[in-house]
Amino acid sequence: MTDRDSNAHDGRSITPATATDTPMLADHGGTPKDGYDDESQAGLRTDLSGVPLPPGVDEKKLMRKVDLKLIPWLSFLYLLSFLDRSAIGNAQLYGLGADLKLTPQQLNLCITVFFFTYSPTNLLLKRLQPSLVLSVITFFVGICMMAQGFAQSFGGLMAARVCLGIAEAGLFPGVNFMLSGWYKRSEFGLRAAIFFSAATASGAFGGLLSAAIQNMDGVGGYEGWRWIFILIGIVTSICGILSFWLVQDFPDKARCLTEPERKYLIARLAADQQFSSEGEPFRWRHVARAFLDPKTTVGMLAYAGADAPLYAFSLFTPKIIQQLGYTSTRANLLSVPIYVLACIVTCVVGFVANKKGNRPLLNLICQAVGMAGYIVLIASRNPAVSYAFIYLAALGVYPCIANTIAMTSGVEGMYKRSAVMGVVISFGNLNGAVSSNIYRNQDRPWYPLGHGIVLLYLGMGMITTALYWWMIASANRRKARGEYDETILDPSLSQAEVEAALEKARQEGERRDAADGIRGRIRAVYRRLDMLPGGTYASVEHAKRAKGDDWSGYQYHI
Repeated sequence: MTDRDSNAHDGRSITPATATDTPMLADHGGTPKDGYDDESQAGLRTDLSGVPLPPGVDEKKLMRKVDLKLIPWLSFLYLLSFLDRSAIGNAQLYGLGADLKLTPQQLNLCITVFFFTYSPTNLLLKRLQPSLVLSVITFFVGICMMAQGFAQSFGGLMAARVCLGIAEAGLFPGVNFMLSGWYKRSEFGLRAAIFFSAATASGAFGGLLSAAIQNMDGVGGYEGWRWIFILIGIVTSICGILSFWLVQDFPDKARCLTEPERKYLIARLAADQQFSSEGEPFRWRHVARAFLDPKTTVGMLAYAGADAPLYAFSLFTPKIIQQLGYTSTRANLLSVPIYVLACIVTCVVGFVANKKGNRPLLNLICQAVGMAGYIVLIASRNPAVSYAFIYLAALGVYPCIANTIAMTSGVEGMYKRSAVMGVVISFGNLNGAVSSNIYRNQDRPWYPLGHGIVLLYLGMGMITTALYWWMIASANRRKARGEYDETILDPSLSQAEVEAALEKARQEGERRDAADGIRGRIRAVYRRLDMLPGGTYASVEHAKRAKGDDWSGYQYHI
């Protein structure tokens, strides 16, 4: 035995390698957690990860089926969602402010209030199922969108924007959380990039659509900008109703899967160290673990460094181009190729990250490109040069969104991951309240203040991305060195002996914490949440379930 093997209660400490070799048994008996028993596994083919393939199930064909069932419709919903939130930028060009007699400050406030919302949708998705939650969200997003088209005053537009923010707050984090429950960590980033590329597509589509809808000016007695909100809102609400049948639930309840496909998908997620994929009960400790994890705070700042520039870019690009000397319609049309290029690059970056890994490095490269673009935009006084470098700025903004979400979502525990993704994305959205107020009328046409603040956000994103990279790489190295190894009690111990050993370990930990002042009190909180390295557990399975990504055998995906 090693020194660690003899450190507590006649038990044994495990290294990550030992942990992964230990069978994961269900609480009620000897059925492995992957859903197959030993007899059913005999003679089965396996995929590249060694997970048994049931008869008639082909991994590539199944994942293509999953992609087709999930990605196109969810991407279309997000395209509509992003059209809804950014349409006010297009409507400004066609007289929204003048018709409602809004001051520039009132117009900025109407844009800003959208971001002061938070929705606990992620915690509801697993309990109420995505097909219900996402369809209700999308339906009410459409209603709020139409309400903007019927607004007659500053107060009416403000109320509609607040309701839109509340309705939309849960869609983006909810869909990303849902996708993370279907795919391996190495696969999720590409799907998140394709899904998010709908935002860039909406920028291109929104410019074309707004230019076309403006021709309806006067139809039904409504100004053209009103029809932008009304028509997009109608389509969104209809799609919300259809989503009840078209949105799939998590793999354990999805209608599109056969039973062998369902068991296999859950097994391949478990093999990817997503131990909670077959389900876990909700406990508030999972939420507390998310908020007390330092990676969550750093991830919030990293995502804000990408999200604030995104909202600044999507809301004000048509206005910036117009101020360079182009008409409203031409400004909308000139924004289209920018978004098309950003859409392509977002998918390419997601594909490269999927194949090669190292999302933090790709983020740093993209953000460096974006910073170069904004530096030129600050310095330039030539419309053609400024327009050209808006392309470069877009390439530094859009690819980082999905990449950062994939990077920060690599934690274990369904409810911990849901809370992490919810708070990270919501904090990023909150910074949209800043970026929606930085392009002031008095700074036109070159907007040095706005570009400068976006540049600072990109710099913050680079610093915190590098810090997050160091944190997960450092944790992986420490786990590999055995610094996180748990003590696992001898399986031959009786239940009474196990309980006595666990109680003794708990009391020893409490005594050490009590003797260490404030640091000890803080450590006691982390100990109760199983967030400290080491610890004593009855079995490997119990250690995995209790500790999630803090378990010694869990490796963060870089």
